[in-house]
Amino acid sequence: MSIDWIPQFPELARLTPAEQQMLADRAQLVALPAQTTIFAPGQPAESFMLVLEGTVRVQQVSAGGREIVLYRVSDGESCIMTTACLLSQDSYNAEGITETPVQAVALPRTAFDEIMARSAEFRRFVFSDYANRITDLLHVVEEVAFERIDKRLAQKLLERADAEGRLNATHQDLAVELGTAREVVSRHLKEFQRRGWLELTRGLVRLSDRSALKALAALN
Repeated sequence: MSIDWIPQFPELARLTPAEQQMLADRAQLVALPAQTTIFAPGQPAESFMLVLEGTVRVQQVSAGGREIVLYRVSDGESCIMTTACLLSQDSYNAEGITETPVQAVALPRTAFDEIMARSAEFRRFVFSDYANRITDLLHVVEEVAFERIDKRLAQKLLERADAEGRLNATHQDLAVELGTAREVVSRHLKEFQRRGWLELTRGLVRLSDRSALKALAALN
């Protein structure tokens, strides 16, 4: 394939022309519809994926069936779960699902290993992205462990609402985002509604008082 996609990843643009061509020659362009499972627990990592367009949700499911969203991979990003599995030659312990149609570049494991060995700039790109994502992941762990659920719910509502204050999400969707039980989310949403901060209809939340939610989200 051509090297036209490489500038979407500024660090890769620093590779030598020969390294860029090697990357392009070995990579494959993939197109995936929404709600496609890209990887699942127990599967080996077969390729290093760079997302050109779209969003992939990476989540983990507990033995009891509770889900939590760990992070999302969007345009110009790679997946640290895949990176970790490729480097350790281990299997996935989470699942990646496309939330939207996704276009991505997939670099087979053998090519990934080869260019990692040959290019210091490519190694710098991989480890820099990995370090940044680990920081994000630790932030998720910190929030789940130490932050109040009502505060985190307010933050999530503000983050996901559109310009008109609407978000299409069920109580279960929000529970997965926050790593808690649906009943807990439902209880807090009903309390927010009682206070006049939002309106609830089936599969839709409409924010009525952003300032109140922002005040709760900013609490220490």
